[in-house]
Formats: sequence, structure tokens, C-alpha cells
Amino acid sequence: MNKKKSTLLIIAVIAICFFIYIFKGNFNKGDYSQTYYDLNTVSEITLYNVKESDSKEILKKCGDILLNIDNTMSKTREYSDVSKINEKAGEDYIKISDNTFEVIQKAIYFSNISDGVFDISIGPVVDLWGIGTDNARVPSNDEIQEKLALVNYKDISLNKEDKSVKLNKKGMEIDLGGIAKGYAADKLVEYLKSQNVDSAIINLGGNVFILGEKTKDTPFKVGIQDPTSEDGTSIANIAVSNQSVVTSGIYERYLKQDGVIYHHMIDPSTGYPFENNLSSVTIISSSSIVGDGLSTTTFGLGLEKGMKLIESLDDTDAIFITKDKKIYTTSNLKGKLNLKNDSFKLMN
Repeated sequence: MNKKKSTLLIIAVIAICFFIYIFKGNFNKGDYSQTYYDLNTVSEITLYNVKESDSKEILKKCGDILLNIDNTMSKTREYSDVSKINEKAGEDYIKISDNTFEVIQKAIYFSNISDGVFDISIGPVVDLWGIGTDNARVPSNDEIQEKLALVNYKDISLNKEDKSVKLNKKGMEIDLGGIAKGYAADKLVEYLKSQNVDSAIINLGGNVFILGEKTKDTPFKVGIQDPTSEDGTSIANIAVSNQSVVTSGIYERYLKQDGVIYHHMIDPSTGYPFENNLSSVTIISSSSIVGDGLSTTTFGLGLEKGMKLIESLDDTDAIFITKDKKIYTTSNLKGKLNLKNDSFKLMN
């Protein structure tokens, strides 16, 4: 395992431990779970109310789904769709799988509704920073400006007829890391439903989907992490059923140099980490790919614009936490968040 994967594995293990801490006491005798390592993270799927004879095959199939998505969408897999697209940047269209094409289309949708705040072509700049790897550093402004010239989602050309993609400039790169886990979670939910599984928890490195309920009329409760802490402490929880919970925060991965903290979410317009008063955004939605895309998008937009965007969308809510420990929720969540830490203040 290379150094980058090793670092990501440590981060993912912390996320899994946090997940287990949140849900401890919710696991009943007769439940079955499996841990996987795909999409550069540690994942865990737990099934409830399933026969032991069925659980092994179901969990194996879940692993196959994750591996297939990793093989087609990972930037680091040599023969993945994404690698092939990046290799031919500025040259040719590359025919890809229907699944990868669907995810790229969805990514461009998020770019359009956010005026480019979400942009999967940010890859060259993200690689410069290397945040979350052993090669993390603060690049020079000249380096950033050079790579920033390659970042523009409008230079991603799609041919819907034959499901092919071309990057218009040589040196461009796309990275689906900010959205592929959400797509994978949705695919897993779709499969579990087809197998008549009505209660499960899917945790893809902190990207959580709750299928069904813990017991009849008793929903699971998901913890909202303290963005000022690295130990997985939760400051609140919320009851969730048949929904995805995805958080983007400055505590996830960052680089500290000369007393300055640089988090991993890079602004495509500047090449530097987003600068605003937010410390985390949690998206609660019926689709995990929506939660994945919107958690980064709304963080970049900031509190006011992010709140306005989420309030305009159906079946989607958000929890915004600011650096001064204030919590803002969308209107549909009013009265539903159970705050457990009085150093944070619920503003609405």
C-alpha cells in the first residue's frame, strides 16, 4: 500500500470508528456486517432482519458493486474510465460505461447550479496541494495559477449518443472522488431493496445512508460531528430513515503551515481553500449522490447562498455549522436536531 493510500486508510478508519461510536447500542443479535476497502476508503455495510443464509451472498454482492464502481471511476486505477479520459485530455473522446457517464453528467449539473463552485476538473490543483497525503504542501502562487488554467468544467465535452467524454485541454484531469461514493451508496440501496432488505446502514467512509428503521416506528439516530474536534465526538443527533447523511468539514483533511490551516476543499476560482465562516455542512437527502455533490457545493457557496440553494430543492435539507459554533438548519429541520453540546448554539 502506498503512502497516499495508507494516509487515506487511517482517515477512513477514524470515520468508521466514529460511525460505530454513533450507532453503538443499535446493533441487535442476528445482524450481519461486512467491511470493504474500495474508493480509497474503508466502508461498512450492516444488514438487519436478514436471514443468515442470505446475508453472506448479499454482502458479497455489495462488495462486487463497490469494486466495479472503483474499477471504473477511480482516478488511480490504470484502466478506469476516468484514467482513460485523463490520459487522452486534449486529444480524443473516450467511450465509457453508462454508470461513469451518468456520474459525470450529475457532476456537471452541480457545477451549473453552483456557477462552478463544484468542479470535477479541479484535479490538477488538488494534486498540487496533496492535502491528506504524505506529500501535502503549500504550493507557490505561480504553480497554482499555472494549474488553475486547466480547471473549467465547461471544457468537459459530452457525447450523449455514444456515452463518450473528452477533456478539451491537454493536462486537464477529472476526479470523481467528491461524488462517486454517493453514487455507490445509491446503487447499494437499490440492490438491497431488490433483495427485500428493509433495514440497513451503509457507511462509505462517513458517507452514510440509512435504509429503513432500527425497529418498527423507531428510526436510527445519526450523530453530527463536532467540527472543532478530531476524535469523532458528536455535538447533536437527528433521526433519519431512508435518507443519506453526508458532511463536508474543515476537520476532515487539512495542512497546517506557519500557524495557518489549509483545508482540503479547494475553490476552483482561486486555487486556494474556500474562505468563509463555515466549519462544516451536513446534507440530508433521499439520494446520496445529491448529498455528496451538495455538501461540497454549499460549503463553497457559504451560509447565505448555500442555505438559499438548499431551501429551493425538494427532499433536501442541511445543517450549517460556523466557526463561531453557531448552528443553522433549513426550515424543514426545525425542532428535529437534538443538540447535546451547550458550547454550540442552535440559531433557528
